[in-house]
Amino acid sequence: MVPEDANPSSIGPRIRMMLPSLTPREAHVVEAVLAMRDFGVETPLKRIAAGTGVSEAMVVKITKKLGFDGYRGFRAALAQYNRLPAAGMHQDLSPEDTSREIIEKVFRTSIHALEETLAILDVEAFDRAVDAIHGAQQRDLYGVGGSAQIARDVGHKFLRIGLRASVQDDAHMMAMSASLLEPGDIAIGFSHSGNTSAVIEAVQLARRNGARTLAITNYDRSPLAQQAEIVLCSTAQGSPLMGENAAARIAQLNILDAVFVAVAQRDYARAERNLDKTMSAVAANRRDKTL
Repeated sequence: MVPEDANPSSIGPRIRMMLPSLTPREAHVVEAVLAMRDFGVETPLKRIAAGTGVSEAMVVKITKKLGFDGYRGFRAALAQYNRLPAAGMHQDLSPEDTSREIIEKVFRTSIHALEETLAILDVEAFDRAVDAIHGAQQRDLYGVGGSAQIARDVGHKFLRIGLRASVQDDAHMMAMSASLLEPGDIAIGFSHSGNTSAVIEAVQLARRNGARTLAITNYDRSPLAQQAEIVLCSTAQGSPLMGENAAARIAQLNILDAVFVAVAQRDYARAERNLDKTMSAVAANRRDKTL
């Protein structure tokens, strides 16, 4: 649900995060409104209904399902969001774009994702995730495809400060590893959509065994989010060419960089000692050029 008193910067992303919980027809209406560049406090209800092929009552019903008191509350909140400078940063890519336009659009989409993810990030959930990771005996990280790359990056960072983590990107390996988790361990599932079956099933199994569970996803009502004890959400708008994943990956990496720093801070002296050890261990493999 989108709180009526939500931070204006969070209105757009919170509405987008609700899309998976809507019916296809309801989602179509919301996506059409979000795509309207001229949507504002004067946009009449009948224009939305006529433009999307639904009744005015249907539009009102959808706005209430999103957590608003009706169309007027929805319109006021979204109009306020649309007036923010960051709201206009996202621009879709097109086949006619020049190299300069491509560069600017890609960078602005990522910056936009970072700004909006910061606006919606749940600090309480963040602290719970940090405490659970820091205190865990075993840390299992599950992800497929691009999400597996994020999991590997996080596992690498944790190892640098002496926190061992197992990264699994195969459904069978996830299931086997999750079956061995127990109270005092944590399973972290990575899935942009929150619909990746192998990750959901592994997190479910880990939770049944008493392990803590954390979801890193773009949708807080996704199946993965519903199965996890703790949820950290990114948010990103995509394009037909890039999809949402590209910008969301940047946002998720930043969330997890912050998690890494906070985990290290829990025992900074130990983290610093282990960082010195791991850096020394790989120093021999570097070739610093001398002039």
